[in-house]
Amino acid sequence: MMPTPASTPDTDKFDLFAVCLPGLEPWLAEELQALGVDDPETLQGGVGFRGDLTTLYRTNLETGLAAHVLIRVSEFGARSLADLDHRGSRIDWKDWLTPGTPVVVKANCRRSRIYHSGAAAQRIERHIREHLGAATESPDATQPIIIRVRIQDNRCTISLDSSGEPLHRRGWRLNPGQAPLREDLAHALVRVSGWDGRSTLVDPMMGSGTILIEAAGMARQLAPGRNRRFAIEQLALHDKDLLDNTKRRADERALPNLHCQILGSDRNAKAVASATENAERAGVLPDLELREATLTETFESLPDRYDQGTVVTNPPYGKRLDDASALASLYRALGDAARRLPAGWRLAFAAADRRLAHRTKLELETAFLADSGGLKIHAMRTSAAGRSTPGTEPPSSAP
Repeated sequence: MMPTPASTPDTDKFDLFAVCLPGLEPWLAEELQALGVDDPETLQGGVGFRGDLTTLYRTNLETGLAAHVLIRVSEFGARSLADLDHRGSRIDWKDWLTPGTPVVVKANCRRSRIYHSGAAAQRIERHIREHLGAATESPDATQPIIIRVRIQDNRCTISLDSSGEPLHRRGWRLNPGQAPLREDLAHALVRVSGWDGRSTLVDPMMGSGTILIEAAGMARQLAPGRNRRFAIEQLALHDKDLLDNTKRRADERALPNLHCQILGSDRNAKAVASATENAERAGVLPDLELREATLTETFESLPDRYDQGTVVTNPPYGKRLDDASALASLYRALGDAARRLPAGWRLAFAAADRRLAHRTKLELETAFLADSGGLKIHAMRTSAAGRSTPGTEPPSSAP
């Protein structure tokens, strides 16, 4: 019995799966729809969809929430290693891989008669070598193509990772600072904050500037992957001219400048320097106003300058401050400062501990709960940081 090809390079459409942090799936589905994807299917750990090569390029380049974009190569039933061997051998890897491309096969087995992931990976590695002699170890100068073999409930799915290095690594954050928020989490936090992309956005504890840089990119419609390369550029199906055109169209959609103010501050001078360097590499430094200031100093300056806006921040939650009482005091200070803002201000922040979040004494709701490497990150938001009526739910996404 022949395996079912999930995708073939000579068809117009591929079966694709965008992987994201658990908890971000609904927001990723919305983002993909905005990129022109039809009927995205929200699944555990990501979103499934179909698309052509342009869609594949555009998803890697323009998604802010996905970590990887996988191409489904084949899917078939496999109740034994013999099944995997027989049916896996039918995949024509010359359609997908260029001879000599370094390859790493990663297998995962769950609830299946095939339970030895190492043995499963070895079978697929052998078939690849037999088809085109591809290396299975990466030279220092070349990132390997990752092939993912997932065997669950006696069904095997084989996928190519078209992204390579995780997409949240945009290529500009060389100075991460202490306990940085991942770029995809920062992107998600801005989306759910209710910020409209036109009013003021403030991060009073900016650290390495990740939230501010993501916000500026969103407001200017800059492609998150504009500064990096992708594994698909090493695949046999790669079309350099098509990728160049996709990048050019993305650049043409970008706005030359902001129509709002994005402000960042931190009491640590090294953090301000780190944020400045990262923003310069990301190409958004002219869009930001960065300064050294305490939380209180930043909040006290806002009512005199702006009638409304959104505070989006990532307070310390045990990584940057060791003293539990200092953490509790910081969150109380955040709540006190937010309550003194004028009506029309919103607040959203990341928290690994809901108890600390509620030290703010603000009316809060959880916009999402994400799992980042075992650390649970709550995106907390309030529609009324200042003196407006509590309980009004903000819009679910920024532009």
